Amino acid sequence: MFDTSSLCKRVAKGSASVALALVAAACATPEAPAERVSQPAVPEALSREREAAREAERAKLAVEARALVAQAETDVQRARAKRALWLAAWEDLVAAREALGGNDYARAITRAKQASELAELGLEQLAYPAVK
Repeated sequence: MFDTSSLCKRVAKGSASVALALVAAACATPEAPAERVSQPAVPEALSREREAAREAERAKLAVEARALVAQAETDVQRARAKRALWLAAWEDLVAAREALGGNDYARAITRAKQASELAELGLEQLAYPAVK
């Protein structure tokens, strides 16, 4: 015959695990997606204003890049005239010209500054005695 107390214990254990599974399944069920709140569109005037600010900044960079490339050309020519031009200065000047032609003003500024600095160092090197 069956022992009713052991049967009740098994059913209780089984129902507890079933209840636990149901609770876990309920927690795992994704909620209905909430309605997305649409972002307000940026007004046309504000968009145009930002674009104008970007263009003004780009024009400012272009002017600065052209001025620094011109200065670098002068420095390199001065170093070349005194036979103190370093190859790295020339390469930086060429890279600055290419960047300026490609409208990469930030790179043109960086390379032009580097070319000027190296040309100046080449000229300063003349003050030191030659190595034998």
